[in-house]
Amino acid sequence: MNNVAVLFTLISTTCAIKPTGKNQQRGSMMKIRIDIDGTQQPLFATLAMSPTVEDFAKQLPLTLILKDYESTEKIADLPTKLTTQNAPHGYAGKAGDLTYYAPWGNLAFFYKDSHVGYANGLIFLGKLDAIPQAFKQKQPIKISISQIK
Repeated sequence: MNNVAVLFTLISTTCAIKPTGKNQQRGSMMKIRIDIDGTQQPLFATLAMSPTVEDFAKQLPLTLILKDYESTEKIADLPTKLTTQNAPHGYAGKAGDLTYYAPWGNLAFFYKDSHVGYANGLIFLGKLDAIPQAFKQKQPIKISISQIK
């Protein structure tokens, strides 16, 4: 009977340490909601968990003014710079990407593929579910970002 109790404890501990299936997925992704000033329809994005994303999540909720950059992306400075620990050295932004540009400390929402391609210091955070029409306009737009629990 004693051996069975030890074996059960061992199996339970092993299963608790290594989540599988949906539990593992839930822990590796985070959803955020983006509300665009003047529109009723919220925008959503799915972020891949990393030290940079975890740092970003600590700053939420956020209200930012996005400015157009190079007719390709909307950018805004964050209150504090994010960690680049374990992040790749660079990335080529694609339409629908939410990224962080470490050298400037800004968030970048790509509404078109980057015309420069690979950029040193650009870190992929996640993907927008859709690219809103408001992002394609040249004037600044106000957004609010919150984490979906």
